[in-house]
Amino acid sequence: MNICIIGTGYVGLVAAACLAEMGNDVSCIDVNPQIIDRLKAGKVHIFEPGLEPLVTRNTAEGRLTFSTDLAEGMRDALFVFSCVGTPSMPDGSCDLSYVDQVATQIGRIIDDYKIVINKSTVPVGTADRVKGIIAEELKKRGASVEFDVVSNPEFLKEGDAVNDFLKPDRVIVGTDNVRTAKLLETLYAPFARSRDKMIVMGVRSAEMTKYAANCMLATKISFMNEVANICEAVGADVREVRAGIGSDRRIGYHFIYPGVGYGGSCFPKDVRALIHTAKSYGCAPSLVEAVDAVNNRQKGMLAEKIKRYFKEKGGAQGKTVALWGLAFKANTDDMRESAALDTIRSLTDAGMTVKAYDPVAGDNARKILKDNPSVAVMDNQYDPVDGADALAVVTDWNQFRNPDFNRIKNMLNDPVVFDGRNLFSRSFMKEMGFLYISVGRQPVVGVERRL
Repeated sequence: MNICIIGTGYVGLVAAACLAEMGNDVSCIDVNPQIIDRLKAGKVHIFEPGLEPLVTRNTAEGRLTFSTDLAEGMRDALFVFSCVGTPSMPDGSCDLSYVDQVATQIGRIIDDYKIVINKSTVPVGTADRVKGIIAEELKKRGASVEFDVVSNPEFLKEGDAVNDFLKPDRVIVGTDNVRTAKLLETLYAPFARSRDKMIVMGVRSAEMTKYAANCMLATKISFMNEVANICEAVGADVREVRAGIGSDRRIGYHFIYPGVGYGGSCFPKDVRALIHTAKSYGCAPSLVEAVDAVNNRQKGMLAEKIKRYFKEKGGAQGKTVALWGLAFKANTDDMRESAALDTIRSLTDAGMTVKAYDPVAGDNARKILKDNPSVAVMDNQYDPVDGADALAVVTDWNQFRNPDFNRIKNMLNDPVVFDGRNLFSRSFMKEMGFLYISVGRQPVVGVERRL
């Protein structure tokens, strides 16, 4: 099948590569010529495990092409995917300007039947909005062209997006057109060989499903972080509590890891967008508002623990913290809404210096933090630790799970570790001689080891 995908971000490029992998001819369109030139040269501009080999292979075999020319990309395509960004506005609503621009361009170009697919996360009612924009452009042209607008939200986790697309739990399609649903069923059939995964529903229900899913997962995270804070206050261990409640099949273990709060391009934006949508329809989204409030508070939690510790040591001014992890989660270079940014901002505002390291997000961090002279982003995991007054772990990269603790202890001015992801065992850290402060657990004071 011939497919046109508009937008080459995390959603668009992953969708394009995976659809091409199944034998489709896919044309990727982006307004940024530099990105298109890089992709033509086989250089992927985002970090996503497994994506670059797919792009390279399918480009070399001619199934995946890149262009800035939408008319060219749409010429032979039956399916036109809109995968452009929908960033948050100050009031929490989604900025639909890119979606509107795409719809306008499609309306000016379309000359035969197309299925226009909203893949981006968009508020309820956006498919109707897009349909209206295309129809208006056709009216201006005096043209009569049949088209359908479908909601087909993505459910991709950054860091595992390729696997999520190739092996989806479900494929949500919002349309009231039986023929359109059948065509999409054919398109997605290679991804559902073991069982039927496509769920067809109304367009607005499909749009709402995406928000409901992400807000439910965000709720689990905020709930567990709230529990972790209570555990610290009452002397319980959140790891043991997690094991106890996760064994209940009605709850499960997924998304109940306590930490420094959720971030990234989806959960914060989608929670705020649902709040805004609910209020615009006269609903009071009290629970979802609480989820957002808890998360905002949790993202500042690690910095508050660090400042409180140094307050008892003569003050935070002039102290240096080594910080491991800048991306909002492991296996991505995405720093949007990252708790590391909140932590760094709070620490440097208190007069501290931060030396940071991340396996893949270093370049992005340097661009974002270039105006903060109290931050240095380094290229080696242990360089920030040398001469620092404490180590803080913010992102759960695998390489942080079992580092050289003897080396860390010798490099730090004092053996103090703040663990925002609960990567380490309390008993082990005590035995190693660290003062170890984590999330939802009581601090431990290390004992001197006899050699």
